[in-house]
Parts: sequence; C-alpha cells; structure tokens
Amino acid sequence: MTTERTETLLHSPARRDGLAGKTVVSITKRLVIAFSAASIAAGLCVPGVAGAAPTSTLPGTEHPVAQISLMKKLSALRTDIWVNSPSMGGKVKVSVLTPQNGTGRRSTVYLLDGAGATGDVSDWITKGRAGEFFADKNVNVVLPVGGAGTFYTDWRKRDRKLGKPMWETFLTKELPPLIDARFNGTGRNAVIGLSMGGQAAFALAVRHPALYTGIASLSGCPPVAAPLNEGYVRTTVGRAGGDASNMWGPYGSSGWIAHDPTSNLDALRGKNIFISAGSGAVGPLDLDARPDGGIPKEAVTASGSALELAAYRCSMEFAWDLRTKGIAYTDGFRFIGTHSWPYWRRDLPVLWPTISRGL
Repeated sequence: MTTERTETLLHSPARRDGLAGKTVVSITKRLVIAFSAASIAAGLCVPGVAGAAPTSTLPGTEHPVAQISLMKKLSALRTDIWVNSPSMGGKVKVSVLTPQNGTGRRSTVYLLDGAGATGDVSDWITKGRAGEFFADKNVNVVLPVGGAGTFYTDWRKRDRKLGKPMWETFLTKELPPLIDARFNGTGRNAVIGLSMGGQAAFALAVRHPALYTGIASLSGCPPVAAPLNEGYVRTTVGRAGGDASNMWGPYGSSGWIAHDPTSNLDALRGKNIFISAGSGAVGPLDLDARPDGGIPKEAVTASGSALELAAYRCSMEFAWDLRTKGIAYTDGFRFIGTHSWPYWRRDLPVLWPTISRGL
C-alpha cells in the first residue's frame, strides 16, 4: 500500500488506497471511550424573473414541485435564495456563494451544518469563513439553513417540535436543478458536512451515489446502526427538541439501517472521500477560543473534548470499514483538537485537494 503522509500536530493527511492494513484498526482497538448520550449533549431584493423562475420537477411528473421565490444579492459573492419546497412544506432559505472571478459553468459544493447551527445564516459562513476560502474557487457553494437536529433526512413521522422535515428530498431532488439553472451549474456535486452534517453527507451519498463525486465528514459519525451510536443520534435530535424515533423509526428498524452508510459501502467506490476528526486533546487553538453566550471557557473546552473523542472513535472505525472493503479515502485525523470551529476552519484547505478532484 502506498501512503503519502505529512504529519503535524494539527493534521496528518494521508491517502489510503483501500487495502486492508493494521494502522487504523490497531489505533481503534486502543481507544477506550466511555461513550454515552451525555457525551454528545454538547441587501438587494431580486424576485425571480416573471415567467422564468427556475423550477424542479420530480421524475415522472409534469408539475413543478419547487421554485425560487426570492433572491437577495448580499454581496458580489453571496446570494440568499428562498425556495418554495413542497417536500418541506414551505419556504427554505439557502445561501449560495459564487466565485469572485468565476467563468463558464461550475460544479457545486453543498456544505451541511452541525446540530448547533440555529441561526438564520449557516455557521459555515459566520464561523467557518467559507466565503473567504471559496472566493477564488470556481465552484458554487450551497449552504442550506435550518437543519439543526434533523440529520438532513426525510422524517417518517411528524414530530411535535421539528415537524416533518424532508431534507433528503429537498437536497437531492428539488434543490440541485434549481441551483444548476440559476447559478450556471454543471450537475457535478460534492457534499461536505461537519458533526451531524458529516453523517448526513455520507448517508446522502450512499443513497444517491450518482449525485456526488466527493464526500467529506469533519468530526462526524457516519455509522448510526451500531448500538454504541444510538445514543449519539438520539441526543443530537433531542438537543433540538425532537424524537429520533419519528425520524427513522424504532432503533434497529430498517430506517436506521438504510441511513447507515456501512450498509452500502459499495456505493462509495470510486468517490473522492475525506474523513477527519481530532483526538479530543486540547491544543493551542483552544486557548484562544471565545465561547458564545457567556458560557465558561473551561466547560466549553471539556464538552468539546468529549464530543471530539467520540467522533474520533467513530470516524476511525468508519475508516477501517472502508479499508476492509477496499475503498480508497483520504484522512485528516489530528493528534490534537476539540469539537470546535478553529479546527474545522483549518480542515477546509486540507480536504479541498481531495474533494476538488472530481469537480
């Protein structure tokens, strides 16, 4: 197996050719983690052109099912759109970043937030500095708003708090043709998610493999069907006031299995895959952290350490699953780092060479 590795405290990116080896599994077996649910509880208005607003249509139908109803050009690089989505039962806000000097048709990158993104703008913009990073990249960047606690999936039952979101239908069927039509897209896409969004990125990719050329998870836990990970899912949904049984049904049912990427790893074969997480050890980037809401810095650091340790364990096991199936991937596992934005901002330029290969 040929492996290229450049090791630093913050990153140890390495291309894995998919041949089963001992590196990942030996580390995973040495991880002894007390993992439980408690460890996770941590402009200018431009309406659509009359008679010419992009629409999307479900296969086999003649009636449009989604339409851009409003656009706001907030800067030369950012446009916010509101999509009338029948699947979501109303308007969905989406931010779109376009390149400063973009030319011709462009591929599209979907950035999915974690469970803590509760604002009206994606955390990737407000905390991840996505606008700065992608300004000189000739791609569209799509950032949906409002997915906290939903796993960006189609819910089976209506939830008292979260309703019945149908994010998978919106993100894979309704939104892509609208983006391609309005923002000169090529139809080639990648999906990148952090934490909860990292799980969703891989779930969407295995369920819609023709839609994505690249998938990345930052501090996520892609597998969900294993008993150890049920608590993570339930607590993530519960953090938003929802019940995970309304999302995928009772634990162990077909809904959980169908959204676990390990149930269909062959769908990832040939994709450009990136996985990263930190060990949970506190590093220099944590020393300068400024917690929101007046929460004591020590409490935020302790919670972030526990969360990241759990994500590290889960991501390492998922990497091993890929290796045993002979599926190539690139990892960015870090020797230090907590579950926090200073590290995810550093991850973007590390993952980009891998994800951009297919765009």
